[in-house]
Amino acid sequence: MTETTLQTPKQILSRVAAPQARRLKAAGWLSVFAALIWPVQAALVGLVLGDLVSPGVSPPLSPLMGATGFIALALVRIVLDWMALKLSADAAEAILTEARKRLIEHAVRQATGAAALSPSQTASLMAEKLAALGPWATRYQPTFIRARIVPLAFILIVMTQSWAAAVIFLLAGPLIPLFMALVGMAAQDASERQMVEIGALNKLLIDRIAAITDLRLLGAEARSRADLEVKTEDLRSRTMAVLRVAFLSSTVLELFAAIGVAMVAVYVGFSLIGWMHFGTWGIQMTPATGIFLLMIAPEFFQPLRDLAAAWHDRAAALAVAGELDTAETEIAKASKMLGQGGAGQPLASGTLRWSGLQIRPAKGAASIPMPDGAIEPGEAVAITGASGAGKTTLLTTLAGLIVPEAGEITLGEARLDDASADDWRAALGWIPQTPRFADMTLRQLITLGQEGDIDAALDAAAAGEIVASLPEGLETRLGDMGGGVSGGEARRLLIARAHFAHRPLLLADEPTADLDPDTATKVIAGLVGLRAQGVTLIVASHDPAMVSALDRAIALEAAS
Repeated sequence: MTETTLQTPKQILSRVAAPQARRLKAAGWLSVFAALIWPVQAALVGLVLGDLVSPGVSPPLSPLMGATGFIALALVRIVLDWMALKLSADAAEAILTEARKRLIEHAVRQATGAAALSPSQTASLMAEKLAALGPWATRYQPTFIRARIVPLAFILIVMTQSWAAAVIFLLAGPLIPLFMALVGMAAQDASERQMVEIGALNKLLIDRIAAITDLRLLGAEARSRADLEVKTEDLRSRTMAVLRVAFLSSTVLELFAAIGVAMVAVYVGFSLIGWMHFGTWGIQMTPATGIFLLMIAPEFFQPLRDLAAAWHDRAAALAVAGELDTAETEIAKASKMLGQGGAGQPLASGTLRWSGLQIRPAKGAASIPMPDGAIEPGEAVAITGASGAGKTTLLTTLAGLIVPEAGEITLGEARLDDASADDWRAALGWIPQTPRFADMTLRQLITLGQEGDIDAALDAAAAGEIVASLPEGLETRLGDMGGGVSGGEARRLLIARAHFAHRPLLLADEPTADLDPDTATKVIAGLVGLRAQGVTLIVASHDPAMVSALDRAIALEAAS
């Protein structure tokens, strides 16, 4: 991944789109073939109308035959354009899917506390920003191929009828790509600034939503609202800057195209009335030829106009490509959790030991030495210590979510490493201090698709009344933060899942933090019930009631 940091945004785009390059090229060539049908249609119209205006001057063609041929060719064009659009749309979807898949696969394997991107930054990049690759693939890529081939083909075709009209095209046509190159630099710069503001606004919004309860308690809603208004106004300004560049550039480019078409029209008109006698290879211009040239002129500029319209798509995609490359590079540098994060076969139960552990809890944080420890199967042990002593860090490391800088962890004969981590975690249950809920029903959350007695698990965790109070019972979907239940109720639901899964080892982080005494008692009872069933229990806690309910405690000292 390191070598990609030396690539230009254009090279990054080519790399991202490489698996779909053949499909994008095929879409471009289909659109080229569709565009090249137009000269034949123009010739048919010219012959029919030319014969009606000046009979006998041009080869005769009946209106019926001309109309039949024109309609048949139009249908062929429609089919080719549809095929091109479908190919490019399918390619764009595949590019987006693969880019998002690759990004999230790397992101989810980052070690806890070592994430290169915050969740809001990752979500913003994968959702809004990467979406800019879609228009680039569906519009710009096929248009770019068409703009390189069709105008040149039209010049060669027109030259067979009038070298003067071909010269007009040669003079007017290059002005559009030249101006697009100048516009492109400003458009890409404006797009990059817009992408930065989108990420900043998303991060601020998610942070404010997560802290909404604290903001209300502190009476800081007005200040928070003002911050959001400032960021929203910044994004509006950046977006308007991008739109100004896009609209003004389109206006100027349309002007160039209109001037080119007007010059051809003036030349054809003066030639037909006899005021000009050059440019047609020494012969008099016929009405059929004039009509043909007039119909070709707008279509000569159309690929260039389409390219100008899609130029902003290119600028936005280049801006996203740079950010995508930076994100992937930073994620590659970040520490990875052990294992692949997939399903595994639970390891055999045994003594859990750790020795010589030196752990850095987060990027830039100081490394924390941990006292050696050993926990026998079926024991219930509390990890105690002051805030900042490393209780959560030790639990997270025991789960293989942080890679220690030194030391080793073993379960029976198995050593925790990259090869064994997935099997290791298959033997673990986990109750975080702040419960999170996936987008699934409570039934799916507790059972994880396995068969078993869910009612018994709910009763063991004293969570039956919680489910009964919800509007849809076990079919209820809670929000990410457990919307609809309190913090204590959310923990009891996770304890119910631990009872249902009955994994040999359970790690719980501050399960009674911020709970009232009655709720804390229910949570403690649910955990002690697991210990009574033979589950090895490791609980990080500073709650005396929780600690006293367990067999013993391992005290951590705060770093000096």
